[in-house]
Amino acid sequence: MKVVQYGCGKMSKYTMRYVYEKGGKIVGAIDVNPEVIGKDIGAIMKCSRKGVVVEPVEKAREVLEKTKPDACIITTMSLLSDLEDALLLCAELGINAITTCEEAFYSWNSNPNLTKKVDELAKKNNCTITGSGYQDIFWGQLITSICGATQSIKKIVGESWYNVEDYGIALAEAHGAGLTLEEFDQKIASVDRMSAEERQKLIDEGVYAPSYMWNVNGWLCEKLGLTVKSQTQKCVPETYIEDIESTTLGMTIKKGDATGMSAVVTTETEEGIILETKCVGKVYAPDEYDINEWTVVGEPDTTITVKRPATVELTCASIVNRLPDLIKANPGYVPTSSMEDLNYKLKF
Repeated sequence: MKVVQYGCGKMSKYTMRYVYEKGGKIVGAIDVNPEVIGKDIGAIMKCSRKGVVVEPVEKAREVLEKTKPDACIITTMSLLSDLEDALLLCAELGINAITTCEEAFYSWNSNPNLTKKVDELAKKNNCTITGSGYQDIFWGQLITSICGATQSIKKIVGESWYNVEDYGIALAEAHGAGLTLEEFDQKIASVDRMSAEERQKLIDEGVYAPSYMWNVNGWLCEKLGLTVKSQTQKCVPETYIEDIESTTLGMTIKKGDATGMSAVVTTETEEGIILETKCVGKVYAPDEYDINEWTVVGEPDTTITVKRPATVELTCASIVNRLPDLIKANPGYVPTSSMEDLNYKLKF
């Protein structure tokens, strides 16, 4: 399997290594960061030279046309609009693409117009675009599997924590890390106070910034055959009692300022099942760690807790294990809720 790596930051050192370990090969690499452009990808993976140099994003088309990869792994930003050029380029060239972009996990409910544009172009050129990562299993398939062992469901409640330091500056800034509480209220929380009509207008315009669970709830509802009646979001700043250093942001976050945020998304369905899901992303204090806990309330009640999941590695392994599913999926933008369950792949 030939793969182009689009985005050569923190995540790529895992995705590229995992591709090689599965028997694939990285045939091209693209980035915007002048510090990595021109480097052999072996330096990023901290291994021997691979003979593949990171090219600037301006040469993305040239790299993709020359290498003709089976798939492109995109590990850059968190919003679909930030990936518009990359996704449309892959769709235009007929190249399958999979991304860690959290919104791309199920972007029909947050940016439907751009999603439709990507979908139509990918169908026209017979390729597949999708989003995957940690949420594919730990916010998605794991929960629907529990639901499969449940007779009746009243509510699904989920909570997941992750350290924004592990994912790069774009994600940290999207969570409001480093903002004063006043800045957080203006830039992030203010969106939660708008009416459903105002929010839908932003969604239709492609400028709504959903929390990660917004798209997860859409994915879960599609997978479970539920019809969304309403969906709301509330973002609250996380703080700490002391100053915290952020290497990702390159700053000291003062005590009382936002270290990140917690976002609760509540979805009501026509079937009467309610989804209440929460993600907490912030710069961790010394005693904080990742956790993932979900409860299916019904007959019977079931709670599953995963303590200290290695979210970065799990994200990258999910992406790489999804590659064969991506390649054989129907053309278009296809969320993984419409693919077969994600399974371990020994080799490609």
